[in-house]
Amino acid sequence: MSYSKDVGERLRQVRVDRGWSLQEVERASEGRWKAAVIGSYERGDRNISATRLLELADFYGVRPSDVLPGEVAPQRSFGTTIVIDLRRLEALGPRYAPVRRYLETIQIQRGDFNRRVLSVRSEDLRALAVVHDTTPESLTEELRREGGLGGDMAAPEPPSSGEVGDVG
Repeated sequence: MSYSKDVGERLRQVRVDRGWSLQEVERASEGRWKAAVIGSYERGDRNISATRLLELADFYGVRPSDVLPGEVAPQRSFGTTIVIDLRRLEALGPRYAPVRRYLETIQIQRGDFNRRVLSVRSEDLRALAVVHDTTPESLTEELRREGGLGGDMAAPEPPSSGEVGDVG
């Protein structure tokens, strides 16, 4: 098997383990990651650059090594990685100001200033919970209730049997 196909299999495994369809990735990224392009990466039909691979791993909330072929299987502890809708969080008012400030530091660290959603890994989620004076689980549930999770990506629903586009 080719290296591109091996990388593609890992990319698909990470996406499927999260319960995301190709269309959900495109929606949550607001078009930054096109379903057709991600599908072609996953099938190994198209080579992914190192930069794009790092960006996609970051978006999925996994380590770059989790999407590279090798003997070590990807981590599957996705339950505490969430995608936050930054615009919605802003609209929720001053109660979330400390959370927004912390997320801004993450954006600066990542050099990611133009996105409307931000994937937050478990370590950062723990820090956000401390800033918000709660637990990671409670913060996630609160953001879910308030509509602050981008594209409902933290609690994906299983795709319907008629969903198209998640082939390959």
